[in-house]
Amino acid sequence: MRVPDAKKTGTDLPDILAVARGERRADVLLRNARVVDLVGGKILDADIATVGKAIATVGKGLEGRRIVDLRGQYVAPGLIDAHVHVESAMLRPREFARVLAPHGVTTIIGNPHEIANVCGTTGIRFMREDARNSPVAMLMTVPSCVPATSLAGTGGVIDDEDLGLLLRLPDVVGLGEVMDFYGVVRASPRLLHEIERAEGMPIDGHAPGLMGAALDAYVAAGVSSDHECCSVDEASARLRRGMRVFLREGSAAHNLRALLPVISPLSERFLAFCTDDRDAVDLVRQGSIDHLVRLALDEGVPLVTALRMACLNPSEHYRLFDRGLIAPGRRADLVVFPSLNEFVPQQVWQAGRLVAIEGDAIDDGCGEADVPASMADLFGTVRVDLDKVDLRIPLREGKIRVIGVLQGQLLTEQRILSPSLRGGEAVADSGRDLLKLAVIERHRSTGRFGMGFVQGLKLARGAVASTVAHDHHNLIVAGADDLSMMTAARAVVDSGGGQAVAVRDQVLAHLALPLGGLMSMDPAGKLVRTQERVGEALKRLDCRLPEIFMTLSFLALEVIPELKLTDMGLVDVAKQQIVPLFTGL
Repeated sequence: MRVPDAKKTGTDLPDILAVARGERRADVLLRNARVVDLVGGKILDADIATVGKAIATVGKGLEGRRIVDLRGQYVAPGLIDAHVHVESAMLRPREFARVLAPHGVTTIIGNPHEIANVCGTTGIRFMREDARNSPVAMLMTVPSCVPATSLAGTGGVIDDEDLGLLLRLPDVVGLGEVMDFYGVVRASPRLLHEIERAEGMPIDGHAPGLMGAALDAYVAAGVSSDHECCSVDEASARLRRGMRVFLREGSAAHNLRALLPVISPLSERFLAFCTDDRDAVDLVRQGSIDHLVRLALDEGVPLVTALRMACLNPSEHYRLFDRGLIAPGRRADLVVFPSLNEFVPQQVWQAGRLVAIEGDAIDDGCGEADVPASMADLFGTVRVDLDKVDLRIPLREGKIRVIGVLQGQLLTEQRILSPSLRGGEAVADSGRDLLKLAVIERHRSTGRFGMGFVQGLKLARGAVASTVAHDHHNLIVAGADDLSMMTAARAVVDSGGGQAVAVRDQVLAHLALPLGGLMSMDPAGKLVRTQERVGEALKRLDCRLPEIFMTLSFLALEVIPELKLTDMGLVDVAKQQIVPLFTGL
């Protein structure tokens, strides 16, 4: 495979070698550093000499045109997020990078399958164009399974021709998470062909709860990693089969602490950190991969081990042998921090340039007026006639299937409950934490919608609506009464996408996401302030579930067990079938 251009251009390489031989001064010399050696596990007192984008040598007695005295601070390789969806932060790529840079993240492996499900290759083109010249290297895996299954309507499709073209792009490092793991296990020709097309590249997985013979089949197909483990047993089963396991800590899925016991001197080299889906509030307040490193340190994981998982291991998985270590010829991606007892980046260097200092990104000179031409195609993607939507659920025989939320997990339960009744209809019942749920097709104006119930969102009254609903990103609405649900839904539709909180006929808060119904045009600070207003509105409705919108977004993902809702109806994930709301029992 082709590795993205990193450091050795034809003009740079002779200069790099001259500095390495001691015959030329470095462009930048980081003096008096304590270098974290991720191979030997030691701390080395040394200077780091860089030329252009690359490290030329690490040693003593070096000279440089520009000298930066680190005064004994520690230096580690730049952090790598092994798997992340930029769209989940609701920030355009350029702004996402500006937020990440101060946190020491110098490379991300992004999977743009959220925007791909809305706009296809047009959305991917925008993500790539907007990321150019950003302070973070934004590499990509090609979205697999777009659409994820045939059980939901989407706006975009990645067909075989698209897949072949995308896999040849220079910033592509693998095939993105293969979402329909049941299809792989059952030897779906479409999925096996996707995997075959990516032969010789890493193939990322997505297989929550898969064990035993089914896991054997999934791994035998060629899938080489998984980030969906929730338990040590799951992680260990994958490690035994030679998979890389990404320990995830997102905004809705908090799996890191539960998985830390899997770390051992034998297993650590097969583990990496990822955030998967992390919103702007958490990124700004807590951080990205640096937050995961700190969590691991707090739980007693040695610093060198944590940094291997944050730097070296993901670089090796994706065959990015130009980064992940502080060594001659590697990219000058560096994080400077003052103490071994905590990990708080003070300086961040990416490809030889200083991109952040003391928690602030350095202006990259890329103004807001620099708008990719492809951005225009991301507006106007919400096409819904709400007059065709009827949220009433007439009573039928039997109990109802209810999606049961498991806090801190993306997995859900299928609960069989007696419906709450009013006037011959099944209705929401906040006393039982039972809300009505609707998913409304929003890409092609079909008028199609699915109805169900969810338990565990902890919303006492009112409703919430969002066009962020993985992976199809139709309009999802949950609420305690139909009027509130329609008010929230209409606010989102009228603004061309976003999120809304409503009670009865009043919109309490609204967040506009005009780019594909997924991303804001605002800078991170303004977006976070808007999210805070949304949070205040939720408090007025006595919502007791942190990250309710992130949790809501995964209630529509029909490839994560156990029960989900799409615009086509309730999905039994294990059976990959639409099932009726009423059991008839």
